[in-house]
Amino acid sequence: MMQLANAGADVSRSFRHRREGRMEDSEAAFERAMELFYLIGEDPKNKTRLKEILRARAVYADLYAGINEFNFTEEWLDGYFMDFNYLAAIQRER
Repeated sequence: MMQLANAGADVSRSFRHRREGRMEDSEAAFERAMELFYLIGEDPKNKTRLKEILRARAVYADLYAGINEFNFTEEWLDGYFMDFNYLAAIQRER
C-alpha cells in the first residue's frame, strides 16, 4: 500500500506542476511515478495485484500524455491514489 501511495504522490505532483506551468518539475514527477510503477510491478509481494498496478500505470500514462483513451480524469486518479494514502496512514499508526 505504501508503494502505491508514494507513486500516487508523484502522480498528483505531475498534474499539479503541469497546471502551474512548471513543465520540468511535472516531467520529473512523471518519470518518478513511472519508475515507481515499474518497481512496484516487479516486487514479488505484489504478484496478486499486478493487473491492477499495470492498469493504473497505463491509465496514468495515457492521461498524462493527453490521449485519455480510458476516459478518466485527474480528479478520479487523485481519488484512487488517495485511498492508498489513507490505508498507508492507518498502517503507520499500528
